Amino acid sequence: MSTPILTVANQLTILRMALTPFLVVLIVYHEFTWALVVYVVAGMTDLLDGLAARLGHQRTTLGAMLDPVADKIFLSSAFVALTWGSDLQVRMPMWLTVITLSRDAMILVSVAIINLTLGRRVFYPSLLGKAATATQIVTAGAILLLNALSTGWAPLRYLLGLTLALTLASALHYVYQASAGPRPPAEQPR
Repeated sequence: MSTPILTVANQLTILRMALTPFLVVLIVYHEFTWALVVYVVAGMTDLLDGLAARLGHQRTTLGAMLDPVADKIFLSSAFVALTWGSDLQVRMPMWLTVITLSRDAMILVSVAIINLTLGRRVFYPSLLGKAATATQIVTAGAILLLNALSTGWAPLRYLLGLTLALTLASALHYVYQASAGPRPPAEQPR
């Protein structure tokens, strides 16, 4: 009997990717309240797909590869729309978006090169990487909320600074991990 591909966990991951264009369109058309709803629903799919994979014994190789890609597509799209969308009251700073996208591109290209040259290797997310992603999620959500409320928030600059610091620290940590050498394939994928 073969392992099913379209598990509940994988379907939730695909749903998160499918929500991405709706998020961008809602931001572009200044429907920030609905954009925030889509953002929260996508966040719930991220939480639920992980739970379904672990608790429902639905770990698949496809899910292990698809989940981080879905996260990057969704979050990167949110950053781009919140940076270059027109008439936003509160914008994602261009410098943060460029650094975040550059970090993600560096990670994806490095993993691809290592997998193509050395064979499939597993790179587990580091604590710094998870912290950086968490602050990026909170930052994009906060900017969406501020636009929905049509207001500013002075402490946002501290959140932006924390997001920048963790994004840079995680990029350096991933470079260190890659130079130390990849781990052999995992026995049990997500």
